[in-house]
Amino acid sequence: MGAGVGFALALGLAGCKVPPAPKPINELSAQEIRGHTAFQVHCAVCHYDRQDAPLHGPSLSGLFKKPDLPSGAAATNERVTATVQHGRGMMPPMGGTMDPQELDDLLAYLHTL
Repeated sequence: MGAGVGFALALGLAGCKVPPAPKPINELSAQEIRGHTAFQVHCAVCHYDRQDAPLHGPSLSGLFKKPDLPSGAAATNERVTATVQHGRGMMPPMGGTMDPQELDDLLAYLHTL
């Protein structure tokens, strides 16, 4: 048994879940690419999208693969939209900086993480 397989088996037996990797950039749909661009413009200054570590705000990696957002709220389109539009804690409201289509594209991208 190779070391990688043994490590993965040990994690599985220990009850640890390895989060699924984000969808590769070169496999994103046109809408997801637009969302990635919106992320780079509006979100990347404070959040990582493809790393688990926090930047100025929490990482958004696996955002919709977890049951809850970092705030404890359910990980739903409605909650994420409200947070983006109105802000929360130290996050400023971004609603005035994005049009509805850009926000929809961003949500589509966040679902790929």
